[in-house]
Amino acid sequence: MSDILSFETHDRTGGKTALLTLTNGENKQDLAFANAMQDALEQVRGDKSIKALVITSNDEKNWSQGVNLNWLMAAMHGGQQDDIRAFMYGMNAVFGGLLTLPVPVIGALTGHAFGNGAMLACCCDFRFMRADRGYFCFPEVDISIPFLPSMIAFCKKAIPQHRFNELKLTGRRVTAEELLADHVISDAFPDAATTLQGAMDYAATFNKSRAIFGEHKRRMHGPILEIMKTQDPEFIDPLNLTV
Repeated sequence: MSDILSFETHDRTGGKTALLTLTNGENKQDLAFANAMQDALEQVRGDKSIKALVITSNDEKNWSQGVNLNWLMAAMHGGQQDDIRAFMYGMNAVFGGLLTLPVPVIGALTGHAFGNGAMLACCCDFRFMRADRGYFCFPEVDISIPFLPSMIAFCKKAIPQHRFNELKLTGRRVTAEELLADHVISDAFPDAATTLQGAMDYAATFNKSRAIFGEHKRRMHGPILEIMKTQDPEFIDPLNLTV
């Protein structure tokens, strides 16, 4: 287990379920996080016996609190623009990797999912969330960080337009109960343990052909990937982070 994540597989009928556990407390995202996530997704992509991926956290309160702002501010003040660009493109590789992974990706949200953490959840194919604690939130409007164009696109594939409009423009925190009502999550569970178990049980129901599953996802999410490729660089390359 690294200080960022752990990766293991669980045998079950018809193949394996991969379990990716975020292990760094608030699980804030920086360049090291992006690199570790890409490596884990490559393991899933390369192991043809894996039929599903579950992403969870071992922290009592957090799934992922989003961008590591301390790292980002230090990199900006230190003139490390190349590292910041590498992080942004690296996270796009993570988001795009999840959108095209040839197995179902199931987020077991066992705590807060804020900002880039909420976006990570949106890139999962299915989401389960604990109901006893934890919020889902896009605080970017309050911390002066705009979404990249592709972020808007892939959040809208997971969240109904009217609710995404509200969450993006207000920064309001919402609960599992509210997300369940809007079908953003597939189910809510009493606590972290039952949330993870529910996600693992659901993962075990999948034994699809990786070829057709991956092709379905590539075709469904093709417009998002095109936006990521053609529109995001306009904001990443000059580090146009503000509007």
